[in-house]
Amino acid sequence: MIPYDEARSLVLSTVQALPKTRVRLEKLLGMVIGEPIPASHDLPLFDNSAVDGYGVCLADVRGANEAVPVTLPVVAEIRAGDEGPDTLPSAAAFKIFTGALVPVGVDAVVMREHCIEEEGRVRILREPKAGENIRRRGEEYLRGQEILPEGVRVSPAVVGLLASLGQASFMVHKKPTVAIVTTGSELIKPGKPLTPGKIYDSNSAALKAACDALGVEDFLPLHCREDLNETRKVVELALDFADLVITVGGLSMGDHDYVKQVFDELSIKEQFYKVAVKPGKPVYFGTNIHRRKHKTQYVFGLPGNPVSALVIFNQLVKPAILKMMGQENALFGQKVTQLRAKLSRDLRKAAGRTELVRAVISCSGGELFAHPTAGQDSHMLGGLALANALLVFPQDEEHLAQGTMVNAELLNWYN
Repeated sequence: MIPYDEARSLVLSTVQALPKTRVRLEKLLGMVIGEPIPASHDLPLFDNSAVDGYGVCLADVRGANEAVPVTLPVVAEIRAGDEGPDTLPSAAAFKIFTGALVPVGVDAVVMREHCIEEEGRVRILREPKAGENIRRRGEEYLRGQEILPEGVRVSPAVVGLLASLGQASFMVHKKPTVAIVTTGSELIKPGKPLTPGKIYDSNSAALKAACDALGVEDFLPLHCREDLNETRKVVELALDFADLVITVGGLSMGDHDYVKQVFDELSIKEQFYKVAVKPGKPVYFGTNIHRRKHKTQYVFGLPGNPVSALVIFNQLVKPAILKMMGQENALFGQKVTQLRAKLSRDLRKAAGRTELVRAVISCSGGELFAHPTAGQDSHMLGGLALANALLVFPQDEEHLAQGTMVNAELLNWYN
């Protein structure tokens, strides 16, 4: 076995980003920017008003207040999208709306709450400061300035920023194709009647959902019974399709566990097999060169227990998928959601493996508390379904007392 942290590091040092492609703006969400993005023009593009109000020259409204207002004629109205007058005449005001172009000569925009307009004239009830309520051209970005570096995952805010550049498409890293191979003669698809000795296949649905949450679109679900030839055939189908192959179950030392044997027979290069972590010790990671396309593929073998499969997906496979998508700091999500919390009850384990304890983090009296969920066994999905964090019980520790401050990673299936 290798230590958990070493396994994580080895995955990220081995996996490489997929090639880049150009994608239309409306399809970018969840993808990763493939090149630095410069501003195609100044942002804002022109001086514009931040509020509804009246554009004035400072010299014309000096000393204005509620007791001694300054009255000016309103000589034009400028709405967002209007070209507007070129210049503000002296001793006059423009009625101007949010987002409208601010003409030359307008030193400030006084909010309409501080003005009274009557019969084509406006009383200014306070003296504004220079530049008040004016968004200046280029105050956020100047033309040619980098606005986004390569490697940023596209969020709704990123989509909005890119749209403001006026371009219809951008270079991003491709998303991986993923095949998931579940193993086991006991598995039945949900919706079909159970027979004695059978169970419903939860792993296929859960791992497909985990891939969906990361934006994976090209997905191949496969299944094989506990048979060597069938396992080999199905794994070959997965390798023929996918950039990333995930098998579930069949990795232990039982008489009918054939996945590891098939990996060896197919000359998949093993990077590690078995990790000192609970849940999830029997986990495999390897690389393969596609026989025709000559591209590198990544192969994960996950334990068959549902909690083990999902936790290891989140901690090892998800960072690999994000790295393939071009997110250089693929552990960003975990790092920014690490926190310290006070343990609500004693925890015990044997030394030798890092344990990832499902827990609920709550806040009380200004303190964060970590409440381990009931049902910590690797087949008990209920605790993981309710958990919002994983507590890190260090490899060499055997006892964490109630009240101990523990490290926690908030569970985030999306990044």
